[in-house]
Amino acid sequence: RNIVEKTFRASDVGFGKVLGHLEQEVMDALWEKGEALGKDVFSEIKRHRQIAYTTVLTVLERLAKKGLVIKKRENEGYLFSAAYTRQEFSAMVSREVLKGIIDLSVTNTLASFVDILADKDPDELERLSSLIESKKKEFKKEG
Repeated sequence: RNIVEKTFRASDVGFGKVLGHLEQEVMDALWEKGEALGKDVFSEIKRHRQIAYTTVLTVLERLAKKGLVIKKRENEGYLFSAAYTRQEFSAMVSREVLKGIIDLSVTNTLASFVDILADKDPDELERLSSLIESKKKEFKKEG
């Protein structure tokens, strides 16, 4: 089971659906900095909340074990970086969530998706239609 299957929380906002609040702050810091020492991630997070240095290091270690953070030994300590860009992570989460929902009912999932998309951003319906047409053409070429 991947991180999405283990931790998905539909009621939370953004990446909070699959990451804890502190995990999300750590990932945001890494996405912003590119790569950073643990003390630099700690300094960034400490600007917004009271937190212990060891807590931030523990979260970095957990994220590394989950495969979301890369940990490299450097002279000054460990250098951490995000294993995925924000966009790659977003695509991975979206894909996994949608796969899980489609397992319930393809027809109902797609109908709900189109309805929600129409309510949130009607212009995206046209983009969806173009993506579908493009995928159909791709299948015709392969078949």
